Amino acid sequence: MSLAAPHLAEPVADRAQVHELQTRIRQMQATKLESRTLQTHPALSPLLPGGSLKAGAAYSVRGSTTLLMAMLAGPSAAGAWCGVVGMPDFGAEAAGRFGIDLERLVLVPHPGEHWLTVTAAVVDVLSVVVVAPPARAKDGDVARLTARLRQREATLIVAGDWPQVETTLTVARSGWDGLGTGNGYLSSRRVTVESAPRGGTGPRRTAELWLPAVDESFRTSGPTRLEAVS
Repeated sequence: MSLAAPHLAEPVADRAQVHELQTRIRQMQATKLESRTLQTHPALSPLLPGGSLKAGAAYSVRGSTTLLMAMLAGPSAAGAWCGVVGMPDFGAEAAGRFGIDLERLVLVPHPGEHWLTVTAAVVDVLSVVVVAPPARAKDGDVARLTARLRQREATLIVAGDWPQVETTLTVARSGWDGLGTGNGYLSSRRVTVESAPRGGTGPRRTAELWLPAVDESFRTSGPTRLEAVS
């Protein structure tokens, strides 16, 4: 597996470049998933309604790039093409170690001011797209992108807040293991992830996870709990 995911390093400046991006991604995607059902990573399944990612829906992730990678790991392992827009610090090498297929990962680290147009273009051809919005999108633009997701049966994962999401996952607490008394190496990270349903109504789910464990895998470290919203 290559450690260099396909990416476009220069800012996307105009519609001609967006079209070029779209064409290049279509050429790279030689195969398609046999099923539009997007399985998530088993560690995250209890946190999501229905236990999987819903095609045509958007999700919000707060507080952790590693959690974003965990969201991609399940669909990627199942054969989905994934994309990451607007995250120049997204570590492809780490993503590969965490189980994301780099040969099916497209990176657009610098979309420029046309980030929303670029995201819509990538949604046209990839199954799961992560985006880090540099600014709040207008309601009309959100509505158009939401319609595009449903039409293409793609899934959007947003780093940060986003309206009309299916679920919001937040890292509420985090701690590293591995350090001794002033020495040693950070080897594993235990986090508490809270899952809030659409609109914030209904019970919230909370799970203790290793993100990652000492063997660089993602796994649960305790049972998932349901908590009523006060």
